[in-house]
Amino acid sequence: MAFAELHYNSFHVGKYMEAWAILPEVPGPWPVLYLLHGRSDDNTSWCRKTSIERYAEKWPQLMIVMPDSGRSFSCDGVNAPAYESGFVKDLVPFIDRSFNTRAEKAGRCIGGLSMGGYGAIKLALQHPDLFVSAHGHSGAYNWAHGWRDEDKEAQLILGDFVEGGGPNDCYRLADEVKNPPALRIDCGVEDFILDHSRDFHAYLDKIGLPHEYAEFPMGHGWDYWDIHIQDALEFHARHLGIAAKAGSM
Repeated sequence: MAFAELHYNSFHVGKYMEAWAILPEVPGPWPVLYLLHGRSDDNTSWCRKTSIERYAEKWPQLMIVMPDSGRSFSCDGVNAPAYESGFVKDLVPFIDRSFNTRAEKAGRCIGGLSMGGYGAIKLALQHPDLFVSAHGHSGAYNWAHGWRDEDKEAQLILGDFVEGGGPNDCYRLADEVKNPPALRIDCGVEDFILDHSRDFHAYLDKIGLPHEYAEFPMGHGWDYWDIHIQDALEFHARHLGIAAKAGSM
């Protein structure tokens, strides 16, 4: 596998942005997994804190792009930068222009952890035409769903509370989505935001939106995410229709 450090102009965020990418060493076109980080991390975290490069060797035709999302929750902020538009309208087209990708829903997937778990599921529900599958580890799915009077940072992004959910509410998006991508949600049983996963899973069951759900030992940390990104890669590979490298475990 090859590695690239990418810098691109995000018109919608209003600055040059950075992303790290794992590049296949087989001929394209390549399917792409966009992998989002947590609130206290950046685009380097997946490579520095997990064995994602080694795990990617099992899928030698898969490109993995890890963008910097700031502390944005992948939203277009009411009084903060437009990271959602920067992702959808700047980064994804940049990747498809610059590399030999499968530039279609069937060749594109997204995932993340914590803030990025919420962001991945939210973006997939907002833009179901872009992604064939989406996963969230330990996601903060209730973040845009409730009161935020004391969370000044959330107010900058989301604005005032909207009864019944605003445009970044995963519950509202799940209600409204047409032709949703395949979804997978998992969380550790010792995670301090386990209720987010359980609540959202119960709601998806209630409205009949198909998804995979799993709970495992451990809490909200890289020891958990390092293990279960491997499950996520298997999940995406099924929906991308790609086979594992011969002889890989």
